Amino acid sequence: MKTGASPAKIEKVYEVAKETYAKFGVSSDKAIKNALALPVSIHCWQGDDVLGFENSGPLSGGILATGNYPGRARNGDELRRDAEFAFALIPGKKRFNLHSFYAEPEEGKTVSRDRLLPEHFTKWMNWSKKKRIPLDFNPSFFSHPMADSGYTLASADPQIRKFWIRHAIACRRIASAFGVNQGSPAVNDIWIPDGSKDYPADRISPRERLKDALDQILSEKLPAITDAVECKLFGIGSEAYVVGSHEFYMGYAAKKQIKLCLDTGHFHPTETIVDKISAALLFVPGLLIHFSRGLRWDSDHVATFSDDMRDACREIKRAGAFDRIDFALDYFDASINRIAAWAIGARSLRKALLESFLEPTTLIADAEKRGKNHERLALMEECKTLPFAAVWDKLCLTAGVPTGAEWLGNVNEYEQKVLSKRK
Repeated sequence: MKTGASPAKIEKVYEVAKETYAKFGVSSDKAIKNALALPVSIHCWQGDDVLGFENSGPLSGGILATGNYPGRARNGDELRRDAEFAFALIPGKKRFNLHSFYAEPEEGKTVSRDRLLPEHFTKWMNWSKKKRIPLDFNPSFFSHPMADSGYTLASADPQIRKFWIRHAIACRRIASAFGVNQGSPAVNDIWIPDGSKDYPADRISPRERLKDALDQILSEKLPAITDAVECKLFGIGSEAYVVGSHEFYMGYAAKKQIKLCLDTGHFHPTETIVDKISAALLFVPGLLIHFSRGLRWDSDHVATFSDDMRDACREIKRAGAFDRIDFALDYFDASINRIAAWAIGARSLRKALLESFLEPTTLIADAEKRGKNHERLALMEECKTLPFAAVWDKLCLTAGVPTGAEWLGNVNEYEQKVLSKRK
């Protein structure tokens, strides 16, 4: 699909855009450099519909991937190959985010989740080092017989609770091994599905058990790891009550001084994370932000260049907090080409980051300080029609990835040559 302009045309149009932004006191060259430098952690589970390599059965625990588009990755080699292809379409620094059930023990062997070791991720670590793609990690508290009750770390059954505590401890050690191997800390994000479909009689006891479990899990000091806890408003099967609510994890992260994960799809459909960013940053060392897109519920649609995404990136820019944020994607759509889903979400987030760096924040903030709120509003509105697209094309050209929608042609060719062969 030939929709992109020639490099010469992109450069020519960019020079005009560069002059326009300069009039607002913004260096577009610097904005491109800054936007490309921020790492985005791309989630492995989009590539195989969150199934992993355990073959433990269908998804459960409030997670649902709908659709059956052909070409799903069926093993680690296919998933890594697909990810590499997607990376070539996505500008900027990248990381890759794994769940624990993407372990690859010796062929023919199965390893219980509470007995996982770094050696079961040797292929991933070797790949990470070779491709210079750092890894992040997540314990997997779902799609497992020990999660069938709907409760894991908050379970009233001590045997179930102990199993998941062991699992989370094992996962922290694996994440630490990732961090040491790659020379940069691996983010280890804890999310659990625990909750109730209908109103419980006792809300506090599960939260007391969860707090105690987390205390045990996080008691071990490990190198090269960034711990985060992830809140949620509700899920399938936990519509009335979620143990790990925003208030619970906000308090816990502040007390333990670990990162709080805000997932853009984990709140009320009309609620955004934008106002939460500056509030949370006063009390926690940083945030992990999962960009997703919920339609009427936490449906994990592919993230797009939406107002919510753009507002969040602008808020981080205005707070001067880029060094305290880990950016990640978290969605899974099995109804469309999975590589395209990766590219759409990651390219959209990179666009939002670029747009935030292009904002004349100094001018806007100065107008506010002078009490000229009409100027503040006018400048915010003028930003919407600045020649952003020309700078985006220049960013893609600089990064050596396709401009415009030309990357769709790459995806279609890969689908014909590779994905269509998978049955």
